[in-house]
Amino acid sequence: MYLTKYIQNNKFSYIMKQFSLVDIDNYIKLLDFSKIEGGLIPVITQDSESNEILMLAFANEEAVRKTMESGYVHFYSRSRNKIWEKGESSGHVGEVLDIITDCDKDTLLIKVKQKVAACHKGYYSCFFNKFDEGKIKDIGTKIFNPEEVYK
Repeated sequence: MYLTKYIQNNKFSYIMKQFSLVDIDNYIKLLDFSKIEGGLIPVITQDSESNEILMLAFANEEAVRKTMESGYVHFYSRSRNKIWEKGESSGHVGEVLDIITDCDKDTLLIKVKQKVAACHKGYYSCFFNKFDEGKIKDIGTKIFNPEEVYK
């Protein structure tokens, strides 16, 4: 992945450059899609500025390809058996700024610039439930009403 670093409002920011089709093909060949039934790999998205973990989903080869071609995160829905773009119905897209592979090349960490929120339940991150004193507590702040967004 090739990133351009620039300064905006005294902060470093990144813009993702597009990959060539050859680079995409070569990258996908390096990944190990064999460990999870259906040829899937886990994909963690992380806020590129705060490093907050936003969500975990799965991708197959086609979803990884679409992510790299478009610059926006795509996943594979196991319940709907189809590729989907993060934010396709809400507009809450995740712009890809960096893609990092784990040591076994079977999991991706994608750093994103997240528009509005990542969680379909109205929270910025899907990780807002904390186990504390024998109970699960909501530690997040709802930033949108899902009933208004997903009509």
